[in-house]
Formats: sequence, C-alpha cells, structure tokens
Amino acid sequence: MDSKFHAFMFPWFSFGHMIPFLHLANKLAEKGHRVTFLVPKKAQKQLEPHNLFPESIVFHPLTVPHVDGLPVGAETTSDISISMDNLLSEAFDLTRDQVEAAVRTLKPDLIFFDFAHWIPELAKQHMIKNVSYMIVSATAIAHTLVPGGALGVPPPGYPSSKVLFRENDAHTLVTLSIFYERLYHQLTTGLKSCDVIALRTCNEIEGKFCDYISRQYNKKVLLTGPLLPELDTSKPLEEHWSQFLRKFPPGSVVFCALGSQIVLEKDQFQELCLGMELTGLPFLIAVKPPRGSSTVQEALPEGFEERVKERGVVWGGWVQQPLILSHPSVGCFVSHCGPGAIWECLMNDVQMAFIPFLGDQVLFTRLMTEEFQVSVEVLREKTGWFSKESSRDAIKSVMDKDSELGKLVRSNHTKLKEVLVSPGLLDGYVDNFVEALVDLINV
Repeated sequence: MDSKFHAFMFPWFSFGHMIPFLHLANKLAEKGHRVTFLVPKKAQKQLEPHNLFPESIVFHPLTVPHVDGLPVGAETTSDISISMDNLLSEAFDLTRDQVEAAVRTLKPDLIFFDFAHWIPELAKQHMIKNVSYMIVSATAIAHTLVPGGALGVPPPGYPSSKVLFRENDAHTLVTLSIFYERLYHQLTTGLKSCDVIALRTCNEIEGKFCDYISRQYNKKVLLTGPLLPELDTSKPLEEHWSQFLRKFPPGSVVFCALGSQIVLEKDQFQELCLGMELTGLPFLIAVKPPRGSSTVQEALPEGFEERVKERGVVWGGWVQQPLILSHPSVGCFVSHCGPGAIWECLMNDVQMAFIPFLGDQVLFTRLMTEEFQVSVEVLREKTGWFSKESSRDAIKSVMDKDSELGKLVRSNHTKLKEVLVSPGLLDGYVDNFVEALVDLINV
C-alpha cells in the first residue's frame, strides 16, 4: 500500500484559518505528501510566501460568488467587518460546486475542512476520507461546540470549572451571536459527520479537553501540536523596526498586536494608546486603523505622538510578528489571544497580557491566566471596554520583575516553555499525526 497521499485543504476564508492550514500543508509536504489548497483567488498571492514546498503544495483558486450585501470583491474576513461574516459564510457555501468539480478531477485521498459542514457528505459520495481540522483551542470547542451544549456554559462533568465566561464578557457573546447560530450548526455538523477530528494543540496544554471532545463526539481526536513555522532567518527584521528596537535594553519593549480582523472603535483605540503611554515603557502597537479612520495617525489622541516620539510607535500595517516577538528588546506581548499568537508567545520568553475579543479568545485567555498562570488578562469594565488604567496595570504587573505576579507568571511560563521545546516533542506530534492519516486512508 502506498503510504504517500494527496490531500485537499479547504479552510474558512480567513487568514487566521488559511495560514494555520498552510502550516499543516507544509508539514505534510515535508513528509513527501501532496496538497491541493483551495483558496479565494486574491488570497493566493498573500499565502504564497508561506508555501515552503511549491512543488508539492498547489493552490487551486476559487471564485467567491457574490451575495447581496457583501461588498464587491470581498473574498476573506479581512475585506469585511465582523458583522458581515454571515454573508461571507453564504458565499463560502456557494463554492460547493467548484470544490466538487476539483474533487472529481483531481481525486484526492482525503479532505481537511473546518467551516464547510457539507464536506463529509461530498467526501463520502466520492469515497474520500475527511478530517475536521479545528485551529481554535480545544478549550473553546469543549465549552461551545459539544453536542447539546450551550454557549459558554460548561456541561455536567466538564473537566474544568475555572475556565468560564464572566458577566463582563457580554461584548464577546454579542459579537459571536451575529454569526454564532450559523457557525454552531456548521461546526457541530462537521464534527459529527467527519471521519476523524484533528486539533491544533497538544496534550501537555489541553489533553483533558481533547479527551472530553473525543468522548462527546465518540470519535478519534488527532493532535498536530502547535505547528509553528520555524523563523525565516533568510528574511531579517525590516531595518526600521530593527533600528527602533535596538535602542532599548533587553526585555523592556511592549509589543501590541491584535490580529488581522480586530478593528477597534476610535475611543477604544485611543485608550489602548494612552494605556501604553502610561506604562512609561517603550512600545510598538501594530493594529488596524480604528473604525471611521483611514490611518492610525489621524485617530491618535491629541499630543500623543509628541509625548511618546522617542519611545513609542503606532503602526497601521502588517509587521513581521514572529521576528519582533523573538527580538531581545521585546519583553511583553499584548495580544487578542488568537490561537496562533498564543503558541508564538509560549515558545518565546516574553511576558503575556491578553485582551480577548471573541469567545474562543476569552476561553483560551482564561486557560492561560487562571489554570496555567503564565499570563495576565486586561480587565474590562461592565460595558465590555477596557480602560487605559486597566491595560497599564496589566502590563506593569508582569513587567515589574519584583512583583509577586510578575515572578509567578515568568516562572510558570519558563516551565511550560521547557516542556514544549523538549527534544522531539513537537516533531513527534507531526509524525504520529501523519501515521494516523495514512492508517485512515488505508482502512
């Protein structure tokens, strides 16, 4: 039996999903397998630099059908506001004919999917195995996607009572509810119907949640590990960032990045900037311009640039996040707690302060701050907003080397990192995962 296979990958049209799928594709290609990656046409250019094996990973562009209400030319979540996710989801489902045509022509051995709940049915018709590959945390799935579960309410016998939504998380539930009903249906249908569930995590962090999901769905759960790409040393940090960071002592700079989809209200953006200023520490903020502003500069608080010009930068474009995080001058990462960002943090030595915005981010934040105690959370008001004082206090609490909390999270983070970087651990996950896929195909 041939142990090399051809896999299709069909992730949700969001770079936060497509890039982790591509990281997995790179690992499969490294082991000699072929991958056809189904993507919206425009997204292909942005994904190509992440394709380390272009001879083995081929992009198959899809035309995103127009749906009333969706901006013309919108293909991914980066092109729309969160409130339009429902419309993009409709367009995503309308690509089914194109996906089926590709399956019929190219005859893959298996298909990886996440939001496309109809893939298992399509795959079975064509005698192909399918894998529901979830890039969000197992914690979030256990809380929100177990059969018959309610959003944010742990079912009886839940493996941890500490990781819960709180009253002040109402803003995340409102944000989620726009999309949640459709999303819940898509994801639970996919999880129930797939041949096997795959999660981007490891037992050392979320083992009990993975076991719980396996029991709830009565399915095998395979783990890939975090699948972080190795730092690309062939492309050094851009000179202007390198120049800025090297001005400061080791471990002194606060770096804040909130992912590709979070767009703050102008008032909240200004609170974030002022909170950074109040720390008295050097900082780099990389966020999208706030709602209603075309640049970050036009939205800055009055007099802010002048006051922080020697030590602070606010940037509205893309930055080389992994390279900045690994820079010796960076000492703290303020993040939205997206799954990829968490893994990047855990594998670095930076202190972590989280401002979660969506439900899965809230849950992983609680796991990191309350169970593992490797980070702090920026506290929110009852309105769901955070203040400049709360962001300052969170950052200062972990950056102060003499504070009890700073010592605790630093020590816990060091211990956890040692486990994760122990020789062979992460490669072992990939080897076992690929082996299990070969077994699945050859059954």
